[in-house]
Amino acid sequence: MDTFKSLIIILMSSVLVNNYVLNRFLGICPFLGVSKKLNQAVGMGFSVIFVMVVATAVTWPIQHFLLDSYGLGYMQTIVFILVIAALVQFIEMALKKFIPSLHKSLGVYLPLITTNCAVLGVTIENIDESFTFVESIVNSLGCGLGFLLAMVLFSGVRSKIDDSEIPESFKGLPATLIAASFVSMAFLGFAGIVDNLFA
Repeated sequence: MDTFKSLIIILMSSVLVNNYVLNRFLGICPFLGVSKKLNQAVGMGFSVIFVMVVATAVTWPIQHFLLDSYGLGYMQTIVFILVIAALVQFIEMALKKFIPSLHKSLGVYLPLITTNCAVLGVTIENIDESFTFVESIVNSLGCGLGFLLAMVLFSGVRSKIDDSEIPESFKGLPATLIAASFVSMAFLGFAGIVDNLFA
């Protein structure tokens, strides 16, 4: 039961409290670039979830059984980036073959997952926090769901911005960044929720 509680706390924390986009400001490029349309935002969100979970499933054993065992911990970042890049190429080929419309709509932003620092950040955080394999998978899933949540929410916000009359000097990126800051501040309200989850 304690293990279940700890997994729920890790999941809820990574989705709401430690949201990689809105709290840690990682993965901002796809967040701003692909959140204009809901279908693109959802597609990118699910792609990031898949990459985060699979990257963790691959990098955790590499870290513990290869890098740590042979004193190669200093190569962690390089190895993790190579793993993530390979996974993104796999996803891109799969989308191109099975869901070409989504592949076309994501366009240049799909390869950006390779350089999405949120994905790399999650894999490194799992090692730094000394999570077990299961905890690492749950944390990665939560971070991916948090990314998806941020993308979907902000997609709705951006559609409202597009329909609003705003001063000419605020149109485009300025209004988008201001809206992102408000959404980020709103997520600060979740800070105490996880601490009292099982109180």
